[in-house]
Amino acid sequence: MSDKEKPEETSEQPAPSEEGNKAESIVQLGQASVPAPESNIFCLTIIGQIEGHLVLPPQNKTTKYEHVIPLLVAAEQNAKVEGLLIVLNTVGGDVEAGLAIAEMIASLTKPTVTLVLGGGHSIGVPIAVSANYSLIAETATMTIHPIRMNGLVIGVPQTFDYLEKMQERVTRFVTRHSKVSAETFKTLMFKTGELTRDIGTTVIGSDAVKHGLIDAVGGVGDALRELNRRINTRKSGAQEGADGA
Repeated sequence: MSDKEKPEETSEQPAPSEEGNKAESIVQLGQASVPAPESNIFCLTIIGQIEGHLVLPPQNKTTKYEHVIPLLVAAEQNAKVEGLLIVLNTVGGDVEAGLAIAEMIASLTKPTVTLVLGGGHSIGVPIAVSANYSLIAETATMTIHPIRMNGLVIGVPQTFDYLEKMQERVTRFVTRHSKVSAETFKTLMFKTGELTRDIGTTVIGSDAVKHGLIDAVGGVGDALRELNRRINTRKSGAQEGADGA
């Protein structure tokens, strides 16, 4: 065969498969693509420690706010996503990053339900109450304590004023998005004698409901049932509005 008759060699690489893209997304972000093809519900997980502006050590299990915020925007814009389930098992973390995530969830127009599994501690509390409806597993816990600062702290009145303002931001958000009163929340926050190395309170399952922090005790099935109910109610309202127009 002459050189002219030889087939031309191409350097084209096969296009990445959809399964490959999903696998890469799971490796990089710890979750599947938005939305899951077989579901109209997007599940967001808040696990480990909420990472803010400082990168935590590699052995720490973290939720990075720069990953979560674009996912929430994508879920809000995607017409296939009709509701969001936010699952928490977090020890807390960066205050401003946690509040940013909580504010994002609270401002979504689509139905949202949060479910605390294992723990929703510290700044995880505002995230847990940020949805339209919140549930907690019977054995899950929530630790409520004052905010703290790490690293160099300048001992001047302005530092304590800043801490107090930060604490008020957290308190206002929690009381605005749950049934707990500011007095009860502050009582739980500043309680002494319960936590070994801190002041505050750990509430378990039904206690969180009793104090008004969480709406109900339940699991994944209860959360999905409530979310689907809210999705159907939203659809019915939109249909009635279209018929009346």
